[in-house]
Amino acid sequence: MAAPTQLAYRTSKGIGVFNAAPTYEALPGFTPPEGNLRCKCYSPDSRYFAWASPEQVSVIDASTGSLVSTVPAVNVFQLGFSPLGTYIITWQLPSKDEDGNAKKNLKVWKTVPDESEGAERAVVGEYVQKSQTGWNLQYSPDEKFCARTVTNEVQFFQSEDLRNPWNKLRVEGVTDFALSPGKNHSVAVFVPERKGMPASVKVFQVPQFNSPVSQKTFYKSDKVQLKWNDLGTSVIVLAQTDVDKTNKSYYGETNMYILSANGSFDSRIQLDKEGPIHDVSWSPNSKEFGVVYGYMPAKTTIFNVRAIPQHSFDLGPRNTISFSPHGRFVYVAGFGNLAGDMDMYDLERNYHKVCTIKASNCTYCEWSPDGRHVLTATTSPRLRVDNGIRIYHVTGPLMYNQDMTELYHVTWRPQSPQQHPLDNVLTAPAPHPSAAAFTATQKTPSKPAGAYRPPGARGTATPLMFKREDEGGAAYTNTGVSSTNVGFQNGFGRGGRRQVPGAEPAQNLPPGAAPGGGVSLSGTGEGEELSKAAQKNKKKREAKKAREAADKAAGLTADAPTGPAGRSPERRDGRDGRDGRQRSHSKNGGYGNGRSPSQQRPYGNSPNRRARPQDGQQRQNHGQQQQRSQDARTLPPVQTSNAPAPDLTVTSPGDGGNPQDKKIRGLLKKVRAIDELKMRQAGGEKLEDTQIKKIGTEESIRKELSALGFQG
Repeated sequence: MAAPTQLAYRTSKGIGVFNAAPTYEALPGFTPPEGNLRCKCYSPDSRYFAWASPEQVSVIDASTGSLVSTVPAVNVFQLGFSPLGTYIITWQLPSKDEDGNAKKNLKVWKTVPDESEGAERAVVGEYVQKSQTGWNLQYSPDEKFCARTVTNEVQFFQSEDLRNPWNKLRVEGVTDFALSPGKNHSVAVFVPERKGMPASVKVFQVPQFNSPVSQKTFYKSDKVQLKWNDLGTSVIVLAQTDVDKTNKSYYGETNMYILSANGSFDSRIQLDKEGPIHDVSWSPNSKEFGVVYGYMPAKTTIFNVRAIPQHSFDLGPRNTISFSPHGRFVYVAGFGNLAGDMDMYDLERNYHKVCTIKASNCTYCEWSPDGRHVLTATTSPRLRVDNGIRIYHVTGPLMYNQDMTELYHVTWRPQSPQQHPLDNVLTAPAPHPSAAAFTATQKTPSKPAGAYRPPGARGTATPLMFKREDEGGAAYTNTGVSSTNVGFQNGFGRGGRRQVPGAEPAQNLPPGAAPGGGVSLSGTGEGEELSKAAQKNKKKREAKKAREAADKAAGLTADAPTGPAGRSPERRDGRDGRDGRQRSHSKNGGYGNGRSPSQQRPYGNSPNRRARPQDGQQRQNHGQQQQRSQDARTLPPVQTSNAPAPDLTVTSPGDGGNPQDKKIRGLLKKVRAIDELKMRQAGGEKLEDTQIKKIGTEESIRKELSALGFQG
C-alpha cells in the first residue's frame, strides 16, 4: 500500500502536521510546537521536516514525527534543505558586529551531525547575504556543488568545501541565475538592461565557462523568471518591466522566450492575444508547457518544446495554470481578484474538461503528490477571515475541510509520483465527514445572481458591447490608460458623446463625416463652434495683427525723421510714451525688425560691427526729440497730399538684414553646437548616430566660413 500523503501548516498559534488521503488524521508521534514560529519546510527528498523557533531550529523524521536533531541558530527567518537532505540552510536578518562589519547571516549546517562533533554543532559554510530575495544556495540535483551570486559573478562551491570557491562564472552586471535540474549541469544567468544596451540571458555548461552555449538578447526587461523543465534541456525566460511605456498596463510589460541547453534552439514565444502574460508552467514530461495570457477574458494555450501551439482552451477569467505530478491533468484557474473558478482538464482524453471547482477566496493552490487531489487554502495576511484548508478530488467533490485562525502557510510533503500510481483516478472515494458538514452550511442561491440591470433594460437582450469576449462580445482592445484618451472601444470607458435615455441614439459616423451625410468642415475654419476661451484668444490674435499693421503703416508714412535707434512714433513722443496719452503696445519696445535690444547689439563674431554713438550725442538727440514732441502737440494735424511718398529704407543697427551675415551667423551657431557635442563625447557620454555625423561636418562648415570671408 502506498504511503499516505502528508501536509504541514503554520498558524499564529503553532505548527501542525497531519496525514491526508485516505486517513485525514494527525501524524502519530508528533507533538505540535506552539508559540512564535516563523518558518517551516520539508526536505526535497521527503525525509525531514524542520521549523524555526526564536531559540533554535528543530528537525524531525517526517514519517514518524520523532526528533532527529536541533540546530543552535537563533532568530532564523528562512529555512531550506539541500536536494538530498544532507544539509540544512538558515538565514537570519543582516546585522553588524562591534567593529561595524557585516555578520555572516547565511549558514549551512549538516542536518544530522557527525558523531565526532559531539554536543557542539559546527557550521559547514557561512556567508554575508543582505537580500532576502534569492537568499538560498542553489544545489545541483546530486549535491555535487552549489552556487550563489555576488557582484558581477556566480560563485560555485563543492559541497564538501563551502568556504573556498571551486569555480567562478564572471558575467558583468549579473543579477539572477538558475541551475538546471537535469543530469547535465547547466546554468542560466540574466543581465538586465544598462546604458542603452539590451538585456540578455546566457546558458553555460558547468564548468565550461569560456563561452555560452546559448544566449538571447532583448529589450523591455527589468527582471525575469527562469523556469527550467524537469530534464534540464530547455529554459523559459519570462521577462517583465516595472513600467509599461505604452500606458496599457499598470503592471509593466511582459515577454517570453525559450532557449535550449545545447544551443540548438532559441526563440521568442509568439502569443496571438494582446495583453500581459499571467502564468507559465512546464509539464512534468518536459515536452510541453502551458501559458495564460491576454486581457481578460484570458487565453490559455499548450505549446510544445519548440514553442508551437498544440491546443487552446476556452477563453475565461483565468490567471493560473498547473500540471499534475503525473502530467495527466491540468487545471486552469482564476485566483487573486478573480472569482476562484478552477477548470480541470484530462490531457489523455483529448483535453476533455472534467469539472469546474468553485474555490472562492483561494490564496494558495497546489497539487497533491498522488495526482488525485488539489489543496486550496485561504491564508493570512492576504485574507484574515475564513482562513482554512480544503482538499478537492480531481473530479470535483470536496474531500476534506478544516477551518483555522490566522493560517500563514501550508505545504505538501514532497513525494515521488512513482509512489502513487494512477489507478481508477476518475472515481472519487467517500469524503471525510468535515466535507459533508461544510457543504451543509453553504447556502445554494435560489436563482443565479447576475449583473445589475436598470429597470429600463430589464427583459431585453444584453448589447454586445457589454458582453465579454467569451460570452460572444467583441475582443477588448486596450488603447491606453491615459485620462486624455477618449478613443475607447467596445463600450469600455467613457465614450465621445453622452447618451440621453429615451432620445434617439447618436449616429456612429466615420472620421470626417458630418451628421446626415456630407463632409465635415472641421479644420477648414467654417462651421466650427469655438469655445469661449478659443473665441477670446481668436479676438486677441486679430487685434494684435491690426495693431502691428497700424504701427508698420505709421512708421513708413511719418514725415518726422527717425531717431538713431529707429523708434516708432509712439516711442518718440515724450519720454518713451510715458506721458499718459499714448503708449506703445509693441512687445519689442519699438526696435526695428522685431528684435530685442540684446539681439540688436552688434557683438560676437559679426563682421559688420558698429561703434556705439557717444553718450553726449544721444543726450542731444533725446533733447531734440522732446522739443519736437512738445511742438507736435500744439500743431494741427498734417494734411496729406497726393505727392508720391519719399523713398524710405528702414534699417536696423548692425545691418542685420544682410544675407551673407545671416549665413555666417548660422554657420557659427553650427560650429558652437559641434564643439558642445565634442565636449560631451570627451566626457564619456554616448552620442547618437546623427550627432556623430554632425561632428563629421565640422571641416566642411569651416571651409564654407572661410569662403565667405570670415576670419576666426
